[in-house]
Amino acid sequence: MGELSVVIVSWNVRELLASCLRSVMDDLALAQLEAGVWVVDNASSDGTLDMVRELFPGVHLIASQENLGFVRANNLALRAILSAPAPPRYVWLLNPDTEVLPGATGALIGALEAHPEAGAVGPSLLYADGSFQQAAFHFPGLVQLAFDLFPLPARLYDTPLNGRYPRRLYEGGRPFPVDHTLGAALMVRSRTIAGVGLLDEGFWMYCEEVDWCWRMHKAGWRVYCVPEARVVHHAGRSSEQARLSSFVNLWTSRARLYALHHGPLTRGLARLLLYLGMRQRMRGASPEFRAACQQIVCAWGGSRCM
Repeated sequence: MGELSVVIVSWNVRELLASCLRSVMDDLALAQLEAGVWVVDNASSDGTLDMVRELFPGVHLIASQENLGFVRANNLALRAILSAPAPPRYVWLLNPDTEVLPGATGALIGALEAHPEAGAVGPSLLYADGSFQQAAFHFPGLVQLAFDLFPLPARLYDTPLNGRYPRRLYEGGRPFPVDHTLGAALMVRSRTIAGVGLLDEGFWMYCEEVDWCWRMHKAGWRVYCVPEARVVHHAGRSSEQARLSSFVNLWTSRARLYALHHGPLTRGLARLLLYLGMRQRMRGASPEFRAACQQIVCAWGGSRCM
């Protein structure tokens, strides 16, 4: 299968997927890399399958008859890739709303080869207009939870208090160790996956990469952000198709993340913050949104399902 396999999970984002695949193919050619590219389609109804078959016949296409969610769909491809007689050394999970800029693939592989202790690496991310996007974060605790739930001073949002790494590290150009990178473009060593396991299918989508990186750290691996590798990320284009369910998925995934990686005291305080934050959001909201907030509070194990 070569040195690398690329996995992209899609759901009704045909044009974005086409742009993503073009950018991947161009960068693989630039790097002169032999790589397998896999698309797992979650029962799209927008002509995605026909587009991939027509424009990218060399892609390994898995057409699911149901929406498996982001995690199960990625694992479907990972099982096929890693069970091959000669699996690749690295696997790159890419969102379909990304575009790989020239040199990114080679830079990520170069970082993994230069840092044998690294289980995973991620690129720097840009918005569509070329502006900076946060690509790496500290593992979330109570303070980051408060930032997501309550209106705190805006000047503090882009600081380590909210889990952000300083811009100077990105501008320095060298790989730097982080707790986790964003899962939009996460390259992982196959040997690391063999040790820590696949993505946790208890997550439908969101937080699965945080959990994965957390498990890597606990197993003795490190994770790096590689500023030299640049990827454009059109954030949230898939989730925009189902905003309310995405909101519920995000917060129920966070509930699972905190349950898996924090102790009883932190979990108890997190539940209290969550309850207060959701109660505040429910004021004057629609019945549908109030019901979503109630579902989230229950998922966090709150004794009061509002």
